[in-house]
Amino acid sequence: MNRGCIGETATGRAVSSLALVTPAAGMGRSHRTRTVCLAWSRLRLIVGLCDVLVVRVVAKLEPGGAQLSLLRVARALAERGHRTRLVAGNATPAGLQLARAHGFEAEVMGSGADLQWVCDPGFAAWLAPRLASADVVHAHMLGGWWAAARAVPDDVPLVASEHNGYAWWGEPPWAAMAEVAERVDRFYAHGPGARAGAVRAGIREDRIRPGISPVVGMDARPRPGLPSPRIVFTGRLSRDKAPDVLIDAIARMAAPPAVLMLGAGTMLDDLQAQVAQLGLQRVVRFCGWVDEPGPWVMGASVQACPSRDEAFSQTAVLAMGLGVPVVGTNVDGFPETLADRRGIMVPSEDPEALAVALEQVLAGRLRPDTAAARVWARQFDTERVAAVYEQTYSDLRQAPAPELAA
Repeated sequence: MNRGCIGETATGRAVSSLALVTPAAGMGRSHRTRTVCLAWSRLRLIVGLCDVLVVRVVAKLEPGGAQLSLLRVARALAERGHRTRLVAGNATPAGLQLARAHGFEAEVMGSGADLQWVCDPGFAAWLAPRLASADVVHAHMLGGWWAAARAVPDDVPLVASEHNGYAWWGEPPWAAMAEVAERVDRFYAHGPGARAGAVRAGIREDRIRPGISPVVGMDARPRPGLPSPRIVFTGRLSRDKAPDVLIDAIARMAAPPAVLMLGAGTMLDDLQAQVAQLGLQRVVRFCGWVDEPGPWVMGASVQACPSRDEAFSQTAVLAMGLGVPVVGTNVDGFPETLADRRGIMVPSEDPEALAVALEQVLAGRLRPDTAAARVWARQFDTERVAAVYEQTYSDLRQAPAPELAA
């Protein structure tokens, strides 16, 4: 596919080409076009212009790690001169507010289906005119990248990001995924489950890369007035994050410290009822969604990550970057994140094991290598992550170099 030419500024930023040079008479059309593109790319190198339109598709816009990741990358790319158009299948009011806080107004289709996991031809049809002018399309979540693959023009690169494994929630639509697999030019798999699913769906292995997410707040200072010692939970109050398992574990501890639950989600009412039933109202505090959790996490005794499914835990990485011990579960991406004693792992869905691990960390009898964890976490700096995606967009838009006359 001919996807236009691209150059780079002196700072290494990708720039798209535009045919503004009058071609010499007698040149063939293909040679004229490629020569003009090359000349314009060189001109942009000199001038230092940068303007790539990335249409970013998200199946479900709500407060969550995947959404924070894509919004942070988009904002960092905007600072590098690139434009983002944000389109969503579904969105919650809090999700729209989160996008606005990062400088983006989302256009939303609206659907009664959970488009994170549903392959909806209607979503693809709605996307088609909105992708027509894109330089690059980057689509997030199964329902997003499937629909984008059906709708994106042939000459526009498609990048897909999967932020979750496919196994825990039900049988994936493998046949539908296979139908569009060849159209995906680059697939970012956040965790082993996402990678295995991409391979099974027929995504070419040479197009699959490990997904990376920017993590902010690793230079945070402690928020004044927070209890100490304390256990912190940060994330969506949803089944995959397993806050109910954490509350059950807290009830099993002999003398639990204060527990701060930072997050919002569909499980809030049930979790509050669970806390009341277990008599933990003086222990567990629901703090709501927190845009910048770093100051709450900094100085905590332990970060609890009791997930049933976790491809890449920004929560865990933030705590690691702040030197806070992490207790996670042995699911999907956690064994890699917490490897080499960077954190403590317990079985998923095991509140007794979680309670024991929390008590041992609080007592100092079990301690991960927080210094190594801090060093490892720093690789997820926002600017570094944004540069990786910027280079990907540049590589995918790169046209073959023209054959120059001797």
